[in-house]
Amino acid sequence: MKNGLYVVATPIGNLADISGRALEVLAQADVIACEDTRVTRKLFGLLNLSAAKPFITYQDHNEEQQAQNLINLIQEGKSLALVSDAGSPLISDPGYKLIRKCREQQITVRTVPGCCAVISALQLSGLPTNRFMFAGFIPNKDKARSDLFNELKSINSTLVFYETAPRLIKSLTVAQEFFGQREIAVAREITKLYEECVNGTAAELAAHFEANPPKGEIVLMVSPPPENDNQPVNLEELLRHHLAEKPLKTAVKELVEEYNLNKNDVYALALKIKRRNFWPAFISDAKATILLPQMSLPEKEPMPARLILLPDGENSLFLQK
Repeated sequence: MKNGLYVVATPIGNLADISGRALEVLAQADVIACEDTRVTRKLFGLLNLSAAKPFITYQDHNEEQQAQNLINLIQEGKSLALVSDAGSPLISDPGYKLIRKCREQQITVRTVPGCCAVISALQLSGLPTNRFMFAGFIPNKDKARSDLFNELKSINSTLVFYETAPRLIKSLTVAQEFFGQREIAVAREITKLYEECVNGTAAELAAHFEANPPKGEIVLMVSPPPENDNQPVNLEELLRHHLAEKPLKTAVKELVEEYNLNKNDVYALALKIKRRNFWPAFISDAKATILLPQMSLPEKEPMPARLILLPDGENSLFLQK
């Protein structure tokens, strides 16, 4: 086996998914670089491979320092296989810095492809796959999570995230604000006995997993925004039209869901429009009359509205011709 770096994909659940070439490379490689030596040694045992070779830890916290050590071994004539705990190395796992250093130093890098949870989940989801964006793990901090969703919500692609089972419901709850009625798919336990992929809105999926607590590794996918999301929207004009016919909360809710807008922003603008619509008050000793602008009621003539503030503090709204 020639010296150099071999980037080797391993199974994500079903051991039968290991490729013949991957078995050959792992068996013949002089050195194995891995995230957790205990996990990879166990995998070797399950695959009936000899573990009588060096296993070197290569993780996020030692990536910079360890990369050169691994390169030194290759330059000494060794063959080195890079694996992750499961699936394809470098996908939300360390490795790209090692690859860059190898290329900079003219060291041959070879790929041994195989399982990847991102691709497998997309295949199960039924969501568009002609364009997709993988965004890694969803942050566990509230602000960072919201910032990420807000940053990505307008991208015209299927969005793919990794998530943990304990945080899934929280992420789906937050996703409701940013993705509205867009279809979301949650795939879990991919290639394992209880593999499943559930589709629905963020609200529907949050309710589903509240009733059926999830286990295992999670891939969360969000369908692209509707076509009208990418068209210019005159929000103020739309709000004025909705507010003329519907209560404020209803108008805001419908626009947020239809155009995938930020609820707080739309609500603030709706309040501003409402305030602008009031005319100056005319005060008398007995009562105050506040004239409102012309209001259009369904199938009726426009008529001026007067809000009568009665002396005892009760408010009444009168519509008069």
